Amino acid sequence: MPPARRTSSPRDRRTYDPNRIRTALINQVEAVTDAAHRLGPDSFALPSGLPGWDVHHLLVHIAQQIEAVPGQLGRPETEVSTRTPELSLTRWALATAGAAERLDEATRREAAEVTDGPARIDRAVADLEPVIESAVREDLVIPHDFGRMRMLDFTVSRLVELVVHSDDLARATGVRVALDRQATAAAVRVLADALAAKAPGGSVEVRVPPFAVVQAVEGPRHTRGTPPNVVETDPLTWIRLATGRTSWAEALATPHLAASGERSDLSALLPVLS
Repeated sequence: MPPARRTSSPRDRRTYDPNRIRTALINQVEAVTDAAHRLGPDSFALPSGLPGWDVHHLLVHIAQQIEAVPGQLGRPETEVSTRTPELSLTRWALATAGAAERLDEATRREAAEVTDGPARIDRAVADLEPVIESAVREDLVIPHDFGRMRMLDFTVSRLVELVVHSDDLARATGVRVALDRQATAAAVRVLADALAAKAPGGSVEVRVPPFAVVQAVEGPRHTRGTPPNVVETDPLTWIRLATGRTSWAEALATPHLAASGERSDLSALLPVLS
C-alpha cells in the first residue's frame, strides 16, 4: 500500500486519498454494523471498558460517529468563515480532550432514550449512504467546533473513531469486528502525527510498521544509522496506547512494544487522543 501523501502546509501535513478513505469508511461501517447485530441479548449490559459506559452506550456512540458525517454535510457552507483557522487532523486529535465531557453527556442522554443500539446504528448508516461521495470531497470546507475543517479530513477523523470503537466493541463482547486495513492505516497515521505535534523533536523514532514512522521528542536529532532512541509497536497496540486503552507499562510488558534508548519512554505523552 503506498503511503498517504504529505504536503508542506501546515507543518508536514499528511493528506489522504479520497477513494481509499471512501472504501475504508464503507468497510468499517459494515464491519461494526454486522458485529452489533451479532451480539447476544446479554451483551448490551456488559462493561464497555470506557468509564461509566456499557456496551449499549458504546453502540449509541458508534451510531453518533457514523451520523456525524451526513450531519456535517447538512450544515450550510455559508456558516464557514475564511477567517477561522483551519483545523488539521493533528489539531483535531489533540483537541478532543476538550470535548470529552460534552460528548459523554450526549451519549448518556441518547442512550437513556434509545432501547435498541443495533437499530440506532442502522438508522445512522441509512443517513450516511446517500452522501458517501460527498463525505470524501477535498474541496469542501465545513464548520467544526474547533475551527473550519476539510470534509475529507473530517471523514478521516470519523474513521479513526470507528476503528477505535470497533476495537472497544470486540474487546468488551468477544465478538469479532474486522478492522479494514486502510481504516487502520489512517488511524495509526493520525495518532502518530498527533504525537509528533504534541512532542516535537527528532530524538525518538516511533515506528508502527507498516503504516507510519515519525520523529518526536526534543533532544539530539538522529541523522544517520540506527537512531539512539527507538519505539516500535504494531498498529493495534499503537492505537490502544495513543487512545488510553492500554498503558505504557502494560504494553511494555508484552512482546508488542519495544523501546530502546534513554528518551524512549513515552508514558508521559500518552494518550494523544481521549
